[in-house]
Amino acid sequence: MADPVKVLAFAGSARKESLNRRLLAIAVTATRQAGGEVTAVELAGFAMPLYNGDDHAAHGFPEGVMRLKRLFLDHHALLIASTEHNSALSALLKNAIDWVSRSAPGEKSLEAFRGKTAALLSASPGALGGLRGLASLRSILTNIGTLVLPDQVAVPKADTVLRPDGSIPDEAIRARIASLAAALVTTTAKLRA
Repeated sequence: MADPVKVLAFAGSARKESLNRRLLAIAVTATRQAGGEVTAVELAGFAMPLYNGDDHAAHGFPEGVMRLKRLFLDHHALLIASTEHNSALSALLKNAIDWVSRSAPGEKSLEAFRGKTAALLSASPGALGGLRGLASLRSILTNIGTLVLPDQVAVPKADTVLRPDGSIPDEAIRARIASLAAALVTTTAKLRA
């Protein structure tokens, strides 16, 4: 039997009651049910100052960045629930990508992203469900060598759809999340074979 597909899951929001954190929890469960081995992390738990090339050159990688970078390197796929801020991804998520994409000594260029597979989700109280933010995230990840699955899940009116207990009464949305999770595991496994 092949090794399980290792999936690193995180949301682009640090808010405790974030809709995207709720959505991520549902997607993590679906990914595990699809056979993925999931590590879910909170980006805010990794001390990452705003990326500055001069500070990086002078002081190297902060310890929190190196911990997150090791997780990226140790996983085959990414499951990202991206909050939308002003029609783009959040500063927290962009900063994490900026740091992790920098090569540490002995690493190949973009090693933490190249060859990875990613599934994208978003939730928003708005009518588009965070769709515009997913477009910017898709563009960035594709540009740095990550295969982003063509399907994605954007949940509009998420403040009424995602219950505080972590449930989604809408069966169609649950089915779309399960389908995306299964595609992430299956596609990643095929690419690794």
